[in-house]
Amino acid sequence: MRVLHIITGLGVGGAEQQLRLLLRHLPVEAEVVTLTNPGAVATGLIADGVPVTHLGMAGNRDLGALPKLVRLIRAGGYDLVHTHLYRACLYGRLAARLAGVRAVVATEHSLGDSQMEGRPLTRGVRGLYLAGERLGRTTVAVSPTVADRLLRWGVPAPRIEVVPNGIDLDRFRFDPVARHRTRRRLGLPEEAFVVGAVGRLAAGKRFDVAVRALAALPPDCWLLLVGGGPEENLLRRTADEAGVADRVLFTGERPCIPDGTPGPDLPALLSAMDVLASPSPEEAFGLAIVEALACGLPVRYASCPALADLPPGADTDAVRVACDPAALAPALAEVRARAPRPRTTPEAARHYGITRSAARLMEVYAQATGGAPAPTPTAPPAPRPEPPTPSPSSPSSPSFPSSPSSLGVSP
Repeated sequence: MRVLHIITGLGVGGAEQQLRLLLRHLPVEAEVVTLTNPGAVATGLIADGVPVTHLGMAGNRDLGALPKLVRLIRAGGYDLVHTHLYRACLYGRLAARLAGVRAVVATEHSLGDSQMEGRPLTRGVRGLYLAGERLGRTTVAVSPTVADRLLRWGVPAPRIEVVPNGIDLDRFRFDPVARHRTRRRLGLPEEAFVVGAVGRLAAGKRFDVAVRALAALPPDCWLLLVGGGPEENLLRRTADEAGVADRVLFTGERPCIPDGTPGPDLPALLSAMDVLASPSPEEAFGLAIVEALACGLPVRYASCPALADLPPGADTDAVRVACDPAALAPALAEVRARAPRPRTTPEAARHYGITRSAARLMEVYAQATGGAPAPTPTAPPAPRPEPPTPSPSSPSSPSFPSSPSSLGVSP
């Protein structure tokens, strides 16, 4: 089966890294088109052997991107088109239909109760989304919570399938050697109690709550903020105003799959933490929380559909707290005060293994194309060797085709 994935951008983000991880486990011939920003995940995909084309889209209203995308799809002979994120879903669904591809699947990664990918859910956003949704065959929700939101929006139930996000459980298993090495590299005292927070540094994630909660904790407590985004400078000012700037570390964007990026990757950083704080009041899944649980971390969180959707009786060291420094600080202090516990992966995290998610997605593909399910591997394929990421100035740097002509299609 030949599948074209269309995504808005390929910087380091949850949806982008989830796509790369899925492509490592799906038994299909896949290519990827990114409308904008061929960032670190694009580099990783190319290292994995996945062709990536950068469409060079200038903005949301760059209608010239549509005919380019249509020609690219026609030339590719794809059996199915799979779109990801709002802009790519709008343009990708329409382009696939114009190109004659009927099997169109879209994954809804980021639909909250009041926003999607940081944009308010206005009547116009909802109307445009629903108009585009009708051009596809199936909309994949990453959790039953998101499926319920789609139903309330007016997406017919038969068009919705739930395929939870997945993680590589082996990659996120606690590593005491990585813990020691990462703490030393970051300059963290070995005896420090490290509160971690992972995600895009955007207003909706409310990492300011974690910063202010740190101010109410003893001086041996540190905050490790993993991610990049537009709120970084504001969070630095917040830390300075709260008097904890010297105990807040910003790591920038960190991959969950090794790609040659200098510095520790996300699993190593999770091993260096003692607890994960997730103050975001509105999530579509809560991938960082599941990854933290897989690393054996206790979690204190405000919202996580992935936990709400677990089978009854699932045992996790995860406690829901209000999105408020006055509630988060004592919850973190309770973890600090108790005796250390073994860092093992709970069964709840195993519920979200990537092989399970890939198998479920293959069922969706088979349904969309009207064929029998393709055989899905029971174990992850051997990873391809990944060379270190060369610098942009290096002659061997990976190149991202900037127009469909790179695939043999005239622009």
